[in-house]
Amino acid sequence: MGKSVILLAAALLLGNVAANAAQARESLDEQADALTQPQAETRGSSYELKEFTADFRAFKPGDIVPELYRSKPYEIEQWSQRNLPAPEPDSHWTYMGGNYVLITNTEGKILRAMSGDIFYQR
Repeated sequence: MGKSVILLAAALLLGNVAANAAQARESLDEQADALTQPQAETRGSSYELKEFTADFRAFKPGDIVPELYRSKPYEIEQWSQRNLPAPEPDSHWTYMGGNYVLITNTEGKILRAMSGDIFYQR
């Protein structure tokens, strides 16, 4: 009977090791799939900001930016080099407090804000 118990325990341990290995393999496969997904799917959403701070003030979409950020020196014309999406019609990207902000050309209303970290995305 002692041999039977030892064999049973060994079988259970081996079965447990095999199950853990299968789970680890599944987890690695899922991680590999996530890494190989096209970046375009997550490009904007992970860098999108609902609120940001510039000049010691909180801003969010719908707010009007100060006149300074509507001036030509702050207008970002090379938005694609910064991994930003194309601006909507009658809008442009500007730079505020380390973040990229899409504003309307006429009144400077914030349409969208993206973390400045998007610049480093590969």
